[in-house]
Amino acid sequence: MEIPVYMINGFLESGKTKFIKTTLEDPEFINGDRILLIVCEEGEEEYDEAKFKRKNIFTVYIDSREEYTPEKLLELNAEYHPDKVIIEVNGVWNMQEILGMSMPNGWMMVQLITMVDASTFMNYINNMRSLIMEQIKYSDTVILNRCNASIKKTDVRRIIKPVNRKAQIIYESADGTDMSGEEEDELPFDVNADPIVIEDDDFGLWYLDILDFPKKYNGKNICFKAMFFRDAKMHKDTFVPGRFAMQCCANDIGFIGFSARIPSYYADFLAEHKNRDWIYVEAEIRIEFRREYKGKGPVLYVKKLEDSIRAEEEIVYFT
Repeated sequence: MEIPVYMINGFLESGKTKFIKTTLEDPEFINGDRILLIVCEEGEEEYDEAKFKRKNIFTVYIDSREEYTPEKLLELNAEYHPDKVIIEVNGVWNMQEILGMSMPNGWMMVQLITMVDASTFMNYINNMRSLIMEQIKYSDTVILNRCNASIKKTDVRRIIKPVNRKAQIIYESADGTDMSGEEEDELPFDVNADPIVIEDDDFGLWYLDILDFPKKYNGKNICFKAMFFRDAKMHKDTFVPGRFAMQCCANDIGFIGFSARIPSYYADFLAEHKNRDWIYVEAEIRIEFRREYKGKGPVLYVKKLEDSIRAEEEIVYFT
């Protein structure tokens, strides 16, 4: 039998405990199941363990990273025989280590949620960026709580999406009201132009915008300057025009781009170019299913390819 595991992480006082308590008040989530709650960090807000026990919710505290081991989880599984597991992760633990650690047979990680206090988010980004990015980059959902009307969602998205494309971002006010909605960037290029012209400094903004709002670009023509990239595993008519981008910090620079397909008369162009060559691309954007996206995503159908001078700033930033 598969036992779903939900991990909740975030810094101390980020709202983890309150979120878990609210979740455990939901009859649909409880559903008569035996639930094991593993608490790895204690803040000011506490759990009502006696109340939990009456609902078949069993609370266990783990005080140190050294105590959080595969053996300890096996022991808890044998003692409590849970149908569901919630783990409140200590905010300073290494999430890569936690997620890479083996779990008892049947335990299945189904969701990692990161809680963020919106009132301190930018302060953490400015002073402890690598720590908060470590939490966010593996998350399925990022919940910014304690938001107010001054929160700039576009700035938040530009910070989170480069390190975690798949993360859903939810905004909540102090009283728990959903403040999400869709908020599009004020873009420095005209999405109604034909073609849409992406200047060198705007590649990162276009990249984020098409990921979040792909339908807006479907069927439109675009032109931009990029680096050439291709490997032996790609189909003979496929390559990726893209740029190197700073995704988290200076030590976390990666290549970003989208799959592009060429007409047959550009076959020699692909054969003659090597990775990191600068090129100019004109293409039609189509939103299609692609294996590398594991779903639908932008595919560029090339209309024109030619050599280009390099961009003045080779690294892309998402601002």
